[in-house]
Amino acid sequence: MSVQVATRPTEPVFPWPFRVVSRRDEAPDTVTLELVDESGRLAAFAPGQFAMLTAYGIGEVPISLSAVEHSPGGRTHRVVHTVRAVGAVTRALCDAEPGAVAGVRGPFGTAWDLSAAEGRDAVIVAGGIGLAPVRPIVDALLRERSRYGEIVLLAGARTPPELLYPGDLLRWADAGVQVAVTVDRPSADWTQHVGVVPALIPRARFVPSRATAFVCGPEIMMRFAAEALTGRGVPAAQVQISLERNMRCGTGWCGHCQLGPLLVCRDGPVVGYDRAEALLKVREL
Repeated sequence: MSVQVATRPTEPVFPWPFRVVSRRDEAPDTVTLELVDESGRLAAFAPGQFAMLTAYGIGEVPISLSAVEHSPGGRTHRVVHTVRAVGAVTRALCDAEPGAVAGVRGPFGTAWDLSAAEGRDAVIVAGGIGLAPVRPIVDALLRERSRYGEIVLLAGARTPPELLYPGDLLRWADAGVQVAVTVDRPSADWTQHVGVVPALIPRARFVPSRATAFVCGPEIMMRFAAEALTGRGVPAAQVQISLERNMRCGTGWCGHCQLGPLLVCRDGPVVGYDRAEALLKVREL
């Protein structure tokens, strides 16, 4: 007797099981998970896109990629997500140990347009967990270093222990990236800048008229950072931001993430500031 095996629908509706192969504590409430699926069933992710991550039996949440590795066939083989524990699903994901299984579906949303920075200075502005989605930008720019001008990274956190990827920050600085960091509440041994991230923009070294900016972080920080960048002379169309709204389906079907004319999961999360300037003043309910 032959057994009929039901074929499973492909993404984007159903999560595929990925195994956690490594877990690294980044901050008291933040963990980086590396997940692998050797079969390569998901299409290739691009920097700035997000996946819907499932904690089986609890729910799913949208999380942007902090690193990604593709198989030779161009499918997704390994995904890396930096997750902050803020609810039941993210707490369960942060508690996952190597060997655990999490669901992944995607890729969803728009990616950072790195081609816009070719021949220009690249200015990356990140606040808090927002450093995770821009992390792949820095490595991508460094892989093609000769195609860009100055590379500037401005990053901030609430406290020094919450500043993500200290090893990467040192590595990038050694590679010639202009790195500046700030915290809101310094420790006794903190010797660098104290204050909000947008305050770093006036002192950063780049040519505004030939700069492209990538901004990610809390919404109020992105608004003030974009205003500081455009106020210094960076064209609004050359400022890319990563919006965040209550994304549930990831496909634009449910409408929970609607922001004015945009469905953030489909038309974002990465959009130009020239499209989003007025929308950033609309608070999420």
